[in-house]
Amino acid sequence: MNFCSQCAHPLVFQIPHGDDRPRYLCEACGAIHYQNPRIIAGTLPVWQDQVLLCKRAIHPRLGYWTLPAGFMENGETLREAAARETWEEAHAKVEVGEIYTLTSIPHINQVQILYLANLSAPEYSAGPESLEVELFREEQIPWNELAFPTIRNALRFYFADRRQGHFPLRHVDFDRS
Repeated sequence: MNFCSQCAHPLVFQIPHGDDRPRYLCEACGAIHYQNPRIIAGTLPVWQDQVLLCKRAIHPRLGYWTLPAGFMENGETLREAAARETWEEAHAKVEVGEIYTLTSIPHINQVQILYLANLSAPEYSAGPESLEVELFREEQIPWNELAFPTIRNALRFYFADRRQGHFPLRHVDFDRS
């Protein structure tokens, strides 16, 4: 940030009085501009014994497979964001269930929340951010072509939990090392 969104004066980056980390501060109007993690909401859509994956048509990881997910918008709930992202990326209607994975990704300032979801019908098609969308059985998952480690984790958890018949909330603190 270079300028204050309140008064347009230049900002400084320093620790405000009573705080413990640097923030963008406006010395003219006193505004503190906090930067907080972004929330990624999505689904792990299931149809019978298959999961729905989308091949990315955008960067990062163009051409790699992922679960439908994206940035939460202002004015929507987590469930609404997850369902919207599933529709936008896969043109799939889902019944959004419970939160399944909650992943903190501090090195990129994101929190990813994926819900288990049931496809209402095996009807889907690629949205503008997807090259293709397909249902995969466990043995068909393109493991070496998955876009992100968080997606790999969610799918591994899902197939292991499905064998146990129990889907606990999976909370992961992701460390890129």
